[in-house]
Amino acid sequence: MKVVIDQDKCVGAGQCVLAAPDVFDQRDEDGIVVLLQEYPPAELHEDVRQAARICPALAIELDEA
Repeated sequence: MKVVIDQDKCVGAGQCVLAAPDVFDQRDEDGIVVLLQEYPPAELHEDVRQAARICPALAIELDEA
């Protein structure tokens, strides 16, 4: 799984950080998402999928290939 974020879409809600804190963080100055792991390990995949589902701005894309 590859995770791609669109920082221009991000609204800083922080739902991704709550769902998958090992993969996502937020910038201190504006709350915009920061990707910590572009290729998270398999044990985090479901958390990452959840983060993508609940993102209010649809700023997270997953490549499951």
